[in-house]
Amino acid sequence: MARRTPLVIGHRGAPGYRPEHSRSSYDLALEFGVDAVEPDIVVSADGVLVVRHENEISGTTDVADRIEFKDRRTTKTVDGAELTGWFAEDFTWDELSTLRCRERLPKLRTTSASFDDSQPVLRLRDVLDIVRAASLAQGREIGVVLEIKHATYFASIGWDVAELIDGELREAGWGAGQLPLIIESFESTVLHALQERGIPAAYVYLLEAAGRPFDLFAAHGKAAPTYRATAKPEGLDGLAGRVDGISVDKRMILAPDKLGRLTGPSPIIRDAHERGLRVFTWTCRPENNFLIGQFRGRGGAAAFGDWESEWAVIRDAGVDGVFVDHPDLGVAFFGS
Repeated sequence: MARRTPLVIGHRGAPGYRPEHSRSSYDLALEFGVDAVEPDIVVSADGVLVVRHENEISGTTDVADRIEFKDRRTTKTVDGAELTGWFAEDFTWDELSTLRCRERLPKLRTTSASFDDSQPVLRLRDVLDIVRAASLAQGREIGVVLEIKHATYFASIGWDVAELIDGELREAGWGAGQLPLIIESFESTVLHALQERGIPAAYVYLLEAAGRPFDLFAAHGKAAPTYRATAKPEGLDGLAGRVDGISVDKRMILAPDKLGRLTGPSPIIRDAHERGLRVFTWTCRPENNFLIGQFRGRGGAAAFGDWESEWAVIRDAGVDGVFVDHPDLGVAFFGS
């Protein structure tokens, strides 16, 4: 899959321009020439793998405005956090397929929000088919970076996410190495479960800048390693040979101080490479709202700041893959 260094991955498609995980978001990312796209998956009431960033779906669909689903609003604890809203696992796929996508950040991304309520929610199978068709049409291999959400939580309500993914990938023709596949999660146990099932893919462990992985916390409590500890050389020693890489919050590379001034790049990329691990980072976005303080400019949160300078630090540090919300900018910048 190494066609460009770093790989440019359309994060949920092209959500800088279209509602995330919508058909037009993926189509646009593929048109812009990304190396791969990244669908997140959750599980429906009838075991369908649905493409949503979270299982609480009111922020990215029109479910809260649907009178027929008013009684589905509820409160749950997911990965230790109490959430109130509408949850994918309380709907069948037939019900979810009637929902329409909405922009998650409508005040920040007004152009994307103009496409609200016009496109249905997708399944993982839909995205796999879209990418395969684009690969054939463009005459190049395009990959999928599949992010697994809340595997431990779904196991607690009876769903073996690894089993569901295994079946879906094999049925869709992605389970035998036919097309480039990366599988990632903030929970290492589900990655290892898929490895044991023999799915040929690159396995990438996602690391937050703070906190602990919920699967290990559920099993070991506060004895579970923090993400920060895992990113240290001793923690990376434990990942070498078990996964193919890590994917980190960009702030772990940029290492801003309390005033938002760059102190990086940190040694995390060097340390991981010394142990044979690839390093991806998320998410490269040009808006002031997402840049560290040093690179923000005038014009408010939605205006583009000095994103080129921030991205250059990440590129020059030797990162192997970047997740971008504006794939045209990402392909042009990291591909040059």
